[in-house]
Amino acid sequence: MDDTWPPRYEETYLPDPKDRHWFRDRETLDPEDRQGVILKKIRAQMAYAYQHTPLYRRKWKAAGLEPDDIKTLQEFHKVPLLTKQEIRQDQQDHPPFGSYLCISPGDVHRIHGTSGTTGKPTVYGIGREDWRRIANAHARIMWGMGLRPDDTLFIGSFFSLYIGSWGALVGAERLGMASFPFGAGVPGQTAMAIRWIRDLKPTAFYGTPSYALYLAEVARKEGIDPAREFRFRLMFFSGEPGAGIPATKRRIEETYGGAACIDSGSMGEMTPWMTNAECEFRRGMHLWQDIVFTELVHPESHEVVPYGSEGVPVYTHLERTSQPMIRYYAGDLATWTDEPCECGRTYPRLPRGIYGRVDDMFIVRGENIYPSAIEEILRATPGVGQEFRIIISREESMDELVVQAEYSPEFAARAARDGGLLRQLQGELERRFKTTLGVRTAVQLVAPDTLPRTEFKARRVIDNRNLFTELRGTL
Repeated sequence: MDDTWPPRYEETYLPDPKDRHWFRDRETLDPEDRQGVILKKIRAQMAYAYQHTPLYRRKWKAAGLEPDDIKTLQEFHKVPLLTKQEIRQDQQDHPPFGSYLCISPGDVHRIHGTSGTTGKPTVYGIGREDWRRIANAHARIMWGMGLRPDDTLFIGSFFSLYIGSWGALVGAERLGMASFPFGAGVPGQTAMAIRWIRDLKPTAFYGTPSYALYLAEVARKEGIDPAREFRFRLMFFSGEPGAGIPATKRRIEETYGGAACIDSGSMGEMTPWMTNAECEFRRGMHLWQDIVFTELVHPESHEVVPYGSEGVPVYTHLERTSQPMIRYYAGDLATWTDEPCECGRTYPRLPRGIYGRVDDMFIVRGENIYPSAIEEILRATPGVGQEFRIIISREESMDELVVQAEYSPEFAARAARDGGLLRQLQGELERRFKTTLGVRTAVQLVAPDTLPRTEFKARRVIDNRNLFTELRGTL
């Protein structure tokens, strides 16, 4: 690639397969020197957006600034945040793509978006040149995971408006891998996937953590041990925090015979979304700051927090000519660090991944609780099975927390011989929840296959204020 903006990448370039880095000089650059690279891209991106989009002109003029005012990264931190509510409203006022498209509607190459299950859908209009830059970025990051042209990638995720599957596919194609875009969601498709995986032996997998565990569960019911009969050496995930939760990561790696479980993902609006991604050493997601610049800010003051602190990611495209997001407030929660990684890359990292959203947190009796903390306890407790539900309910004037969890088939066989084992497991979980969460949690253990499964993003939190009364007789 050259140093012009927007950048153009050499489409035939590949590193030596033995090289850990795609662009070694860029990825191992001294962080202080990288700031100059980032600032140059920020200024170019802002100038382009200011020229081509009414949204940013209105927003920045109201704040009393223009792109030329930003001469340091510290000054960039003062640029007003952009929120999901703003872009939804802008698309409602200027359908379908909003007033921040930057290119003509006729130059849109790909249309993706959100499902709209929690509000009005957001439409992504992506230009052809942006799509090629996304492909190059994803190939570069997937290379850092350890993928190579002689791998075969099985994509077990929806091919629809959801952009995650398409990003993995276009990255694999640019990297030169054989791509197996199997998809998900059609009745009977998981059973069919198992047969294809056994026959073709793909070496890599992409999907959600929930679907990977569900795939293994279905395989076992058909008498197939995924640890022995599948040949995945690397599995990477997005869409859920599971791959960044240590106990879930361990469970996936054990289930698939030691395949490396790699976390990745930011937001569909921020595609290339893999710019948050673990490398082969799996020490938390690197922030590929020369593709998408990421800051972590305090959820209330919106000031940038120091390394070692928790905050909300704020993302800025550095190479996007269609619908660029500039200081986009993600609403997720993470902790970041600048401690060195064994891979040699000098990007900051999210050592615990994205472990929740500000609006996912719930409060029970004064304690702040994230679903990922409950998942970590369940996945780390022997005897607990695949699925669980978190239920927030109310008894009289007090909120109550109920966790419904399946026990594993192996545990079921043991419990059939010793009826006290279920009570022991229930008591152990309740003790762990009390110690870790600081609040009493009622645990209801249910048989395997009792709770519904998903082939996409699991939604496990249920707010049901009347359920506690219904369950009192079974707890």
